[in-house]
Amino acid sequence: MNQSEVREKATLAKAAATVLNRLDTQQKNEALQLMAQALRQEQELILTANLEDLERGRQQGTAPSLLDRLALNPERINAMAEGLEQIIDLPDPIGDVLEALDRPNGLTIDKVRVPLGVIGIIYEARPNVTVDAAGLCLKTGNAVVLRGGSSAISSNRQIIEVLHRALALSAIPVDALQIIEDPNRASVDEMLKLKGLLDVVIPRGGRSLIQNVVENATVPVIETGAGVCHTYIDASAEPVMASNISLNAKVQRPSVCNSMETLIVHTDFAGLHLASLAEQYKESNVEIRGCEATLAIIPWATLATEEDYSTEYNDYIMNVVIVNNIQEALEHIARHGTQHSECIVTEDKDQAAFFIQEVDAAAVYHNASTRFTDGFEFGFGAEIGISTQKLHARGPMGLPSLTSTKYRIYGNGQIRR
Repeated sequence: MNQSEVREKATLAKAAATVLNRLDTQQKNEALQLMAQALRQEQELILTANLEDLERGRQQGTAPSLLDRLALNPERINAMAEGLEQIIDLPDPIGDVLEALDRPNGLTIDKVRVPLGVIGIIYEARPNVTVDAAGLCLKTGNAVVLRGGSSAISSNRQIIEVLHRALALSAIPVDALQIIEDPNRASVDEMLKLKGLLDVVIPRGGRSLIQNVVENATVPVIETGAGVCHTYIDASAEPVMASNISLNAKVQRPSVCNSMETLIVHTDFAGLHLASLAEQYKESNVEIRGCEATLAIIPWATLATEEDYSTEYNDYIMNVVIVNNIQEALEHIARHGTQHSECIVTEDKDQAAFFIQEVDAAAVYHNASTRFTDGFEFGFGAEIGISTQKLHARGPMGLPSLTSTKYRIYGNGQIRR
């Protein structure tokens, strides 16, 4: 595929967006239901394509954690279909009146949700993102141009073919859902410059991908950040709860952005409980890198570097830092965090309130795992990503995050004097 074909697909999506904007909620939901049915009925085609991606990944030496992100099975495909059905059940935000004003001169003004238009989404290994993005964008009346990672190209191509066959039976134009198959970076670079065709670009992946998009796009960007997430165990933390939360945050699925990368432990808690907690990590095959105080308690750990503290491992690797107080914990998070998801485990309500107030992140937890930063868990259905920026959308991006607004003004002949 050459660059002109990237522009051609964006042009087709732009034209389809005009048609999509006219459809009502029932028509969009009917299309989503057809898409969910098609995923289940044609799952063997998708699984066969996914095997191609997995075999290519193994031959290229892809890490097991990344292969896990890439792998599909009947359960994961059914979960993708269920994600579409959850979107069907969610209220359609398009047309919601957010404000209504009656002016002294007789003008009536309201502010209503409308689609963004055409959304470009650039993402990496996980093929489920293809379905999530399609469902969320189409439900909100947006056409979408997808550009997945080369590691999932066979899976993504087959998923789109299946979804296209479903859309052909619906009121939504097939051209409203596009995928760029060119694996070269040039296709990404061109998408970033398609101002006038794409209304917004959303990168979803590692830090280098996001940084490239933010620094080089002329199209507006919604930044979904990398996840260097922390759990701080305070002195008053209940030991069993602290163990359960911090283990879950790391090992339940380490390859995702809301998994914990650094465990921060108050020195009082560390002296009593860190050694036994470390053994539980060891049983889960987690490599620990820590500060000097950590190594005194966990002799088999290795010394962490400054770079380690800022690394999103997405693997069975974590850092441990021992601190004297909550202020030191907050300073470490401010220095190394990515404003994604942060947690405090404590029985002290004042400490919890202070932590939640002070931490600058999209999601801040008290006594719960960071693994809950997720559109499904927040009740949004599928999500486009976790926005770590502060404009327009922040946190898990569900349906309302994919809308803009329009003012509608009704008069009876008023002119401005």
